[in-house]
Amino acid sequence: MKTIETIATVTKDGKITVQLPPDIPAGEHQVVIVIEDKPVAEKVAMKEKRPPFNFPVDHYGSWPENLSLRREDMYDDWGR
Repeated sequence: MKTIETIATVTKDGKITVQLPPDIPAGEHQVVIVIEDKPVAEKVAMKEKRPPFNFPVDHYGSWPENLSLRREDMYDDWGR
């Protein structure tokens, strides 16, 4: 028995189309179908309406003008 979670397309006449992995052999299979109450598009729209994260911001002022982040200025000849 395999459990496959995928997206299925349901047409207006109630037919369903599902893409299965290639390792499922051809022939008749017993399947169980669970349908969510809302279509996937509605769930995506609900996620987009979520407000953005509110991360704290600390401001320590601007960097000094003579600050150099070059590797040669940060490390000695031994690379430490």
